[in-house]
Amino acid sequence: MNVSVKELPEYEVAYVRHVGSYMDTHQAWAKLEIWAKENGLSPANAYFIGISLDDPNTVEECACRYDACVTIPEGFPRENHGEIRFRKLPGGWFALYRFYDTVDKLAIAYQSLFGQWLPNSGYDADDRPCLEFCMNDPANDAEGKCKVDLYIPIKRRA
Repeated sequence: MNVSVKELPEYEVAYVRHVGSYMDTHQAWAKLEIWAKENGLSPANAYFIGISLDDPNTVEECACRYDACVTIPEGFPRENHGEIRFRKLPGGWFALYRFYDTVDKLAIAYQSLFGQWLPNSGYDADDRPCLEFCMNDPANDAEGKCKVDLYIPIKRRA
């Protein structure tokens, strides 16, 4: 696996939460994309970040939580945005894996990172969430693939 280590800053984000199968997150993304466009946020001036909050191996599929996020500029007004929520994503050190394949294979990438790369890396995962920086829209990709910069939060092994 081609994995690099990178430090990320803290990000302020707006998000829509989805509860259920990770294969159905398109509903949250659709709501967030409409809101982002109405508020002048696009891939040209913001990052679109997915956060899978639960391990589907330990949490029932119907209870898995996922946040579809978009970064917002400093001072962005947070009032009167309906179901849109706001939060800070903590910065720090992350293992970066650049994924380009069909969305159903993202789980395999996670399994490889946590099961193979991490144990041999000199790092341990910490309690910050994994971040999926969405670099394209699979619906507009010639091969129907998603391009994701997958960030796994890490700390030096003691």
